[in-house]
Amino acid sequence: MKTKDLIIPAARELFFRYGAKSVTMDDIAAHLGMSKKTIYRHFKDKDEIINNLCKKDYACHRENLLKITSSSRNPIEEIFLSMKYMKCVFNQVNAILFYDLRKYHPHAWNQFREFKEKNILKVVENNIRKGVRKGLYRKNLDPTLMARLRIGEVEMAMDPEIFPPDYCDLHKVQLAMLEHFLYGIVTLKGYKMIHKYKKASDLPVISI
Repeated sequence: MKTKDLIIPAARELFFRYGAKSVTMDDIAAHLGMSKKTIYRHFKDKDEIINNLCKKDYACHRENLLKITSSSRNPIEEIFLSMKYMKCVFNQVNAILFYDLRKYHPHAWNQFREFKEKNILKVVENNIRKGVRKGLYRKNLDPTLMARLRIGEVEMAMDPEIFPPDYCDLHKVQLAMLEHFLYGIVTLKGYKMIHKYKKASDLPVISI
């Protein structure tokens, strides 16, 4: 593996554990057991490492969202697979990372917002349309509006002023919001299916 390909996953591990602000180039070099000069040969600064890391991660998430959509038998199952995937993702991330990206790394934060707009928003809107057609979600829903509401919830859960990471577990907040959203849009048929999937333990998990 090339040296440059080693730097991104090592930096990712540190950023996910401690956030972006507190991790220095010296920390990354020490974690890799290489000189800081070697890292600077491939990346001009920490910001460039973070931008590359985000680009790779969002490409991975995009592919996994497509896997979830294509492997789901119905919109409710798609939501439950998404919940399992979100749990895997947020279990790895210190919530402070999102605050650090928003405050100190605007380009990386804009990548995140673009990913939401171009990928998550589309997936959620399509899920709602399918659910309405199958009688699982209420007919009077505005799919675009509901999808934007859902995306807003995702970002709100990452706001440390609303959900301080000291006592609010990020993945629990996200999953609670998603479940609350789902109960708000389902029909009686959809409600019954939710409880069917809640009892199931054999749903696959998309690895990250």
